[in-house]
Amino acid sequence: QRIKSMFYHAYNSYLDNAFPYDELRPLTCDGQDTWGFSLTLIDALDTLLVLGNHTEFQRVASLLQDTVDFDIDVNASVFETNIRVGGLLSAHLLAGRAGMELEPGWPCSGPLLRMAEDAARKLLPFQTATGMPYGTVNLLNGVSPSETSVTCTAGVGTFILEFATLSQLTGDETFEKAARRALTALWKTRSDIGLVGNHIDVQSQKWVAQDAGIGAGVDSYFEYLVKGAILLQDEELLGMFLYDRAIQNYTRFDDWYLWVQMHKGTVSMPVFQSLEAFWPGLQSLLGNLDSAVRTFQNYYSVWRQYGGLPEFYSIPQGSTVDKREGYPLRPELIESAMYLFRATGDHTYLQLGLDALESIERIARTPCGYATLYCCSRQAQDRQDLRDILLSMSQPAGGTGSQSKPPTKRTEGPPASQSESIALKAGEKKTPPLSCPMQPFSARLSILGQVFTDNS
Repeated sequence: QRIKSMFYHAYNSYLDNAFPYDELRPLTCDGQDTWGFSLTLIDALDTLLVLGNHTEFQRVASLLQDTVDFDIDVNASVFETNIRVGGLLSAHLLAGRAGMELEPGWPCSGPLLRMAEDAARKLLPFQTATGMPYGTVNLLNGVSPSETSVTCTAGVGTFILEFATLSQLTGDETFEKAARRALTALWKTRSDIGLVGNHIDVQSQKWVAQDAGIGAGVDSYFEYLVKGAILLQDEELLGMFLYDRAIQNYTRFDDWYLWVQMHKGTVSMPVFQSLEAFWPGLQSLLGNLDSAVRTFQNYYSVWRQYGGLPEFYSIPQGSTVDKREGYPLRPELIESAMYLFRATGDHTYLQLGLDALESIERIARTPCGYATLYCCSRQAQDRQDLRDILLSMSQPAGGTGSQSKPPTKRTEGPPASQSESIALKAGEKKTPPLSCPMQPFSARLSILGQVFTDNS
């Protein structure tokens, strides 16, 4: 009940003070746009279902259909907008649980699916010499002629979950093929010692930033390889990830993961970034529990030091990095705790969830939501980012029956089946979880409703 209360404090504050803007500013109790399509409402949809609020889920799903238009003249992050494609796909796949009336042919049709497809088609700036996408696209006019061709590794390799799901639901292979081509192109650019850098020129395939690590700019690339392999039962994606041996060989020191030069393996930045806290959870999915637990303990020691994870933490100095002290309430450490609890049944990880709850409520709550903090000064910033990972920790650990497994939570992407490890046997037939026929031409034009009737 307390988690519900915290969620509704933030959610209702957004509705009362910020909608239809993208996000709430919790210190000034007003809203601001990032790109202009009510990001917070899309983000909140699946959480409303987890909370059992089917009435509000139905209301918001209908509201989004009536108010969100992706035909807007705005330069949007392809990476961030794709996350909302995942939110729409999740809501579409979960709509039946919320008691919504489903279209004939669901899950291969539906208004939320059409919204997701509409948004995803805006995010296909993959027409480069390499197949790797631009980082920014104008939702109305496409890629600007002046747009930089440099983008981060995560911006290239974080599409396979959403795009493969979209291809399976619509029958249109364009999306999955684009995501796979980008991943393959990125994979081929790894260094002789098996590492990828941080930023790459998507036209020339030359690495612009050659720092290799698991943190900002790279993180979800690794995450999507593993979770894509689970979702699609795909040996190729798993094989791409298993070069994490290079990560283990060159960046791991005392169960911390440092930044190193991608060609030489020499340390370039001995810091821990809060975005790296997803890694123990990812390792647990592969069955590497001993390593996952030790790394988690390192990260948790930082959390206990500050009551939250600063953006950058100097490992040699044992303190935050100047001007990178912020704590934007990221969920990655709690996500890893959830995975480790499910893998081990150790209730210590549940206690971390309770500690995080207490900390957020005590130091981040404002009259209009929850604010980003500077870890050391407790000075608040006018943004909030509170997600629903804590809710998943209230579920029982263990259990192998399919009925006991909730959807795997992640910071990006649609739901995937819960799994403690990947077990793809050689020669095993891989069956996609969904397989929808290609929609007729008329249906694909009906993004805003049943505009055409197919009589063929």
